[in-house]
Amino acid sequence: MTDLLEFAPGFRVDQLVGFRIGVTSDRRSADLIDALARRGATVVHAPTLRMTNALSDDPVIADTRAIIAARPEVLLATTAYGVRRWFEVADAAGLGEDLLDALADTSILVRGPKARGGIRAAGLNDVGMSSEETTESLIDHVLEHYPADLTVAVQLHGFLESSQLQRLSDAHDRVLTVAPYRWVEVDKADDRVERLIEAACTGGLDAITFTSAPAVHALFGAAEELGRYDDLVDAMCGPVVAAAVGPVTALPLIAAGITPIQPDRYRMGALIRLVCEHLETNRVIRLETLHGPLALRGSVVDIADRRVSLAPVALMILRTLVLARGSVVARDRLAAGLPGTNDEHALEVALSRLRQTLAVPGLIATVVKRGYRIDV
Repeated sequence: MTDLLEFAPGFRVDQLVGFRIGVTSDRRSADLIDALARRGATVVHAPTLRMTNALSDDPVIADTRAIIAARPEVLLATTAYGVRRWFEVADAAGLGEDLLDALADTSILVRGPKARGGIRAAGLNDVGMSSEETTESLIDHVLEHYPADLTVAVQLHGFLESSQLQRLSDAHDRVLTVAPYRWVEVDKADDRVERLIEAACTGGLDAITFTSAPAVHALFGAAEELGRYDDLVDAMCGPVVAAAVGPVTALPLIAAGITPIQPDRYRMGALIRLVCEHLETNRVIRLETLHGPLALRGSVVDIADRRVSLAPVALMILRTLVLARGSVVARDRLAAGLPGTNDEHALEVALSRLRQTLAVPGLIATVVKRGYRIDV
């Protein structure tokens, strides 16, 4: 939780009021959800993958014995949780001291500061960190700065492309791995991912946060199964902000044509601050009207010294009118955005309800035979 406190912006309980944010992470999701909710956001939690320990400790123990016997020249440590879990299993199996002894003279390279913390907590020291805090750049470092034909050990994290390990195998005599945990898909009976996708595609979300590339892939896979992949990508290219914790997480989003926001420092706290700043700066729509200033922030509108929550249909109509900034919006254009119908009578009913909710007579003006406009 340290990085959340260190990098979080100045706290305001209304900072994210009105904004609806999807959280796709499993591990540490409570920290992220709490930080967003305390700033007023409505959080939709739908973990697309679940982190779990290996089904049995036996493979981890066997891999640990192999690494102890090999006494590798180089160890790549990729995640703090993985390092901690690895040494917990080793200690429980009576191998903790042997593992520390085997790695005492090993050149330990870490993917980032958290993995460094895990190594130091185990009683070891590293000799360097990857330049970009990615496993790929960590392997680049080994290939560039170490001679060939070494024994290299790798602590695997939840997702690593086999091609990256192959690069090591091509250059070195022996590559040993240990996988203390893995990613698994969520239970099919859990419909939270489906509901998150539907919300994103129908104007029910303002942002979705991602803290791992596998979570992005899993969300896209679920959207494909639902026949909503194109709609989801369109949403994240438009009204829904995609927020990635770092460049590795951002890659599958970029490959899909989405431009995610990402912090300069690849930390949860920095991600929270960026989401807060981005939504406040770029996603609050302000307009001076003849009835006073109007501010549309997510699903709420501030008008006439009141803050009003809007249902999705009312929000769609008002956002379209506000973005037109006083210009007339045709009836058929507004009707086309209604869910399940483009009937003009349904539009009239929705507009009547919106006017009643806003309770500002004359704010939404009717232009006879043309459409509607905000009275500016």
